[in-house]
Amino acid sequence: MRILVVDDEVDIREFVQYNLLKDGHEVACAVNGREALIKASEFQPHLILMDMMMPEMDGREACRALRANPATAKTMILFLSAVCEEDSLVGCYEAGADDYITKPVSMKVLCSRVAAIEKRIKRSESIVLPTSNSRLIEERHSFLSDNGEVRLAVKEFEILKLLFSEPRIFTREEIFDAVWGRGVVVGSRTLDVHIRHLREKIGDNHISTYKGVGFRYEE
Repeated sequence: MRILVVDDEVDIREFVQYNLLKDGHEVACAVNGREALIKASEFQPHLILMDMMMPEMDGREACRALRANPATAKTMILFLSAVCEEDSLVGCYEAGADDYITKPVSMKVLCSRVAAIEKRIKRSESIVLPTSNSRLIEERHSFLSDNGEVRLAVKEFEILKLLFSEPRIFTREEIFDAVWGRGVVVGSRTLDVHIRHLREKIGDNHISTYKGVGFRYEE
């Protein structure tokens, strides 16, 4: 898998690069968001690991630019940052990030996450909702309906996949546990942002809110 590592700290950049190369990936590096745009266009990575706070162009600005470019609009973008406030996390997702890992992170954990993303990219199975014309396509992290195909960010896809799994209401707690993992502290606003983005992409009528209970997928 081709991976672009974007970080202004040379020690972190070289350490991540070394471990990813050891795992058999092709790796390119950039020192800031502006250089990342150039490298991404040339290297065409499957995944971009990007720091948030960088000189010249920070990660969120670079992420928005990558999403606006048809050549990199569907590239997986995973933020690595020491900033962990909820507003910063929400800002990353609003910029178009697929996922977020807080520094410091062990290379074992990071490489495991990268391996999971690689499997997800290679997988080609589709998830079909019974008696529905809509489906989720794992390979492209997309939602396919009579209106066409739309690409989803990682967390958006996982939320919709859960809602697809059963024709019932899922509580916020169930969604947090299934998508972010048990014991992981995630602000309620983060989930609301993802639900809002899903509705913008697949249509307001597909996800119903049951106040005080949770959410349900509606065909």
